[in-house]
Amino acid sequence: MSGERRVLGVDPGLTRCGVAVVDGAPGRRVSLHYIGVVRTAADDPIEQRLVELERELAALVAEHRPDVVAVERVFSQHNVRTAMATAQAAAVALLVAARSGIDVAMHTPTEVKAAVTGSGRADKAQVTAMVTRVLSLSKAPSPADAADAAAIAICQAWRGAATARLDAAREQMAARR
Repeated sequence: MSGERRVLGVDPGLTRCGVAVVDGAPGRRVSLHYIGVVRTAADDPIEQRLVELERELAALVAEHRPDVVAVERVFSQHNVRTAMATAQAAAVALLVAARSGIDVAMHTPTEVKAAVTGSGRADKAQVTAMVTRVLSLSKAPSPADAADAAAIAICQAWRGAATARLDAAREQMAARR
């Protein structure tokens, strides 16, 4: 398949970090290779939880050899503790990708929803239903973190190349000014 890339999608979280590996390209069918959740114990020290998350993500990268790691961009949340834990988990995913020499992409929740469902305002049930359909799964991925990771990976597979071209064009225009 022309332009096909393997994507590791990461829905960052410390207690449950959703992960999914897909192959796909813009306008093409997406195939699922792996879907799951990396869990850490809430009562473990945070530094140990981050180390465990790093080990698990590094193992997934070594096993599946993605071309790109796509991570949900942390957005402002009212719960500062939750936002910090999500940001820390996202940072671990970025670190694993960088150490492995793998491209990184970040997508907002709205971008992911729009790519998978056609609406940036879709709810979790709609996203999960479309992920199930797009990946031709017999049942919906569970828990929701796994479905969200698959949605992030699908978003990157379908929109990643176009987004990269737009970013490169913006950089060229800015350099000319």
